[in-house]
Amino acid sequence: MSQTKFLLDESKMPTHWYNIAADLPVALPAVLHPGTMQPVGPDDLAPLFPMELILQEVSTEREIPIPEPVREVFKLWRPAPLFRAHRLEKALGTPAKIYYKYEGVSPAGSHKPNTAIPQAWYNAQAGIKKLTTETGAGQWGSSLSFAGSLFDISVQVFQVRVSYDQKPYRRALMETYGATCVASPSNLTNSGRAILAKDPHHPGSLGIAISEAVEIAATHDDTKYALGSVLNHVLLHQTIVGQEAMLQMEMAGDDPDVIVGCTGGGSNFAGIAFPFLGQQLRGGKKRRIVAVEPAACPSLTRGKYAYDFGDTAHLTPLTKMHTLGSTFTPPGFHAGGLRYHGMAPLVSHLKELDLIEATAYHQNTCFEAGVLFARAEGIVPAPEANHAVRGAINEALRCKAEGKSEVILFNLCGHGHFDMTAYQAYFAGKLTDQQYDEAELAMALSGLPSVPA
Repeated sequence: MSQTKFLLDESKMPTHWYNIAADLPVALPAVLHPGTMQPVGPDDLAPLFPMELILQEVSTEREIPIPEPVREVFKLWRPAPLFRAHRLEKALGTPAKIYYKYEGVSPAGSHKPNTAIPQAWYNAQAGIKKLTTETGAGQWGSSLSFAGSLFDISVQVFQVRVSYDQKPYRRALMETYGATCVASPSNLTNSGRAILAKDPHHPGSLGIAISEAVEIAATHDDTKYALGSVLNHVLLHQTIVGQEAMLQMEMAGDDPDVIVGCTGGGSNFAGIAFPFLGQQLRGGKKRRIVAVEPAACPSLTRGKYAYDFGDTAHLTPLTKMHTLGSTFTPPGFHAGGLRYHGMAPLVSHLKELDLIEATAYHQNTCFEAGVLFARAEGIVPAPEANHAVRGAINEALRCKAEGKSEVILFNLCGHGHFDMTAYQAYFAGKLTDQQYDEAELAMALSGLPSVPA
């Protein structure tokens, strides 16, 4: 059996982030101010973000330097390993080669510190002492909490209520790093109080938690807001994943035909896919790039491509994206990091240009894939990552049926060590494939903002 693990020397860690905006065949639709319906400017975003991140958000430069202090922190776990899944291939009886980039080696156990560290650093450079944010499963919340502890920034996390109850150890991890964690909707904000007045037992949503975090940041001069997915600068920071993977695939002597990533807001998917896609857009090899989302919150496969708010209380600018409607509340399935009503504008745009494809699976088939992967490769994936595992396995089984020896690469974006109650529910037969409410979806989509052509 050949080498299964491919490690890069620290000296090979990327020095720049890759910005796919430089290579788009059609420019990304503008972000609009909801009051004027005109494109937002830097001043519109200044209450929420430091100027360096705003400049990254609107940049069309292909390469943006990674600050040396950020790279120094990255060395705690980067470059992250790439593995060849020989045992999984054997278990599936497939002629395909399966590789996975493993982001669970970070201190917080997922890919999220790749953007939490630079976001905290840029805020610290701007003199900011407090950050607010939202989190679903808790991977982003724990990552920003970790980053805040390194740069002397206090962090307040609004965690979606259903995940707050499902994942107490994620909450404990945030508190270990020094952050405060609040169940959302909460009584700390006007938007949270309005939701609780209608339904005191509301399970929460990422849209609601974003509203609460944005409200706190916008009404306190000493506080900024940090987002763990969706926005251009967040996806930009994640491209260190795909850039490392390109070098590691060269070490392995292979080149992926199919790239798979799970998608909720789009950050880990963009991280693995964008550098390869950029190469393709500049005349390189054409690949199939597959986004895998939860069937209970299917923004790419069932959502409408339209301008919408990123939050439930309509405090954010309007972005054009695949959306289920900002008031849509997904059911409380266990992949809490994928329960978002919208998809990153960049990912949505690429889908509209037919440069990527999307598929959706229910949680039981994803957990089945995760268990098979764990028993073959030894790593227990997070519920979110199980969607990518399912997608990669299905591609490998397709290769088996077609007799093709394609090369498949997927991003294993985090481990499931804090999600074992979900695995317990799966083994006990208590994990249900939850359906979203079609009537609620129709109502949420009917309420999309009216934007002039």
